[in-house]
Amino acid sequence: MLRFKSLGSGSTGNATVVQARGGSQLTHLLVDCGLGLKQLDARLAAAGMLAEQLDGIFVTHEHGDHIGCARQLALRERIPVWMSRGTYLALGEPDFGGLLRIAADAEPIDLGALRLEPFTVPHDAREPLQLCCSDGAVRLGLLTDLGHASAHVMDQLDGCRTLVLECNHDTELLAVSPYPAFLKRRVGGDWGHLSNAAAGAIAQALHPQGLRQVVAAHLSEQNNRPELAHRAMLDALGSGAEIHVADGGSGSAWLAA
Repeated sequence: MLRFKSLGSGSTGNATVVQARGGSQLTHLLVDCGLGLKQLDARLAAAGMLAEQLDGIFVTHEHGDHIGCARQLALRERIPVWMSRGTYLALGEPDFGGLLRIAADAEPIDLGALRLEPFTVPHDAREPLQLCCSDGAVRLGLLTDLGHASAHVMDQLDGCRTLVLECNHDTELLAVSPYPAFLKRRVGGDWGHLSNAAAGAIAQALHPQGLRQVVAAHLSEQNNRPELAHRAMLDALGSGAEIHVADGGSGSAWLAA
């Protein structure tokens, strides 16, 4: 059994809990930790969890809305933390008290009832990694913070039934937003963030390989609308798919992968 819950998704902070059961073993992974410690504790409590139940933390990259309180949480609860060597260097090589684990592209990680499959993505960070998670029966993909889907990215997502997928911006809203020109180029560029249209193309390409559920995530408060992201996913997958939109402040409900 594999299920997950976004605790928050967007520029104000990103965090997702993935839970797997294998026999009597229950494993919890926190993917990104881009919240303050008190806020994270509160959102875990609202999800029916305590931080001490976490078996691992996976940090996708060094940007503040993803790293957040990861080090504080890890040290307080003695939780191992996985990140790429590039992310660790970009953070200034902080002391994780022996809890740091280095992750790398295409090197699987076994964590209790979960298998983690990190993969590189094109994004303006030092060595960003996104993730597929499996309990041996189903695969969940987590794909945010990338400017475009390379062939490598698409290969890694093959066979995912569920995808947490960045729908950062609507192209037209970004074009008329008050963002300065350099920031518009960065967000909309090949190393920035996915538009609704680009996310829809990814979902549509993966649909024949078994994609049946999408959670639209990492929506820009200024340059997107939940209904626009939902429409892009509906157009890509059709009415037979399960489509959800993660809220910036509250994330999503618990969902089966």
